Amino acid sequence: MSESAGDWMEAVREQYRGRGVGERLAAGRRPGIVVVDLINGFTDPACPPGSDLDAVVERTAELLERARAAGLPVFFTTISYEPRDLDELVWLRKMPALRALTAGSRWVEVDGRLAPRDTEPVIVKKAASAFHGTDLAERLAAAGVNSLIVCGATTSGCIRATVIDACAENYLVRVPRECVGDRAEGPHEANLFDIDAKYADVVGLEEVLDELPGVVMAR
Repeated sequence: MSESAGDWMEAVREQYRGRGVGERLAAGRRPGIVVVDLINGFTDPACPPGSDLDAVVERTAELLERARAAGLPVFFTTISYEPRDLDELVWLRKMPALRALTAGSRWVEVDGRLAPRDTEPVIVKKAASAFHGTDLAERLAAAGVNSLIVCGATTSGCIRATVIDACAENYLVRVPRECVGDRAEGPHEANLFDIDAKYADVVGLEEVLDELPGVVMAR
């Protein structure tokens, strides 16, 4: 983060403190992991909407290893379009790079370094939020989840939209900073700041990992 960005963020953070914005939330006792769109189309810079997210994938793999050992449910999302979608969806007109994410292509597959297990659903979505037009909320309820750990890409798009909807669904949300990424630093940092102020707690991965031994999952 640049020094100038850090300066304005701290000034706004101080302003918010006196106005009841940005309170810290407790960690949930029954969390689920939602891995948003860490698919080849986003983690491979050769794809139009892709960028270098190697560090994000590496740290997310670390989180998944620990979460799986603790018995936490894990949910993945992908963006995948059928031919009929290409001319119908406004988002694809605004961001035509996403047209590369066609059903059946390698671009819509979860990055192989994260390798979803057979019990971990890959939920197909066509909009930014993991909740919009999907059965994610029903799956979370069935798994007994009362809080979320959200990771993936991109911070300014699908992460932000998913976190806002999760907050609207009354989930406590943790966003491990090292496990989310974007195509550029400015939007990434600005959106993490805003998410942390209004919708979720943005924390270090180590804090999330330290909390895992205290979770209690329904059996």
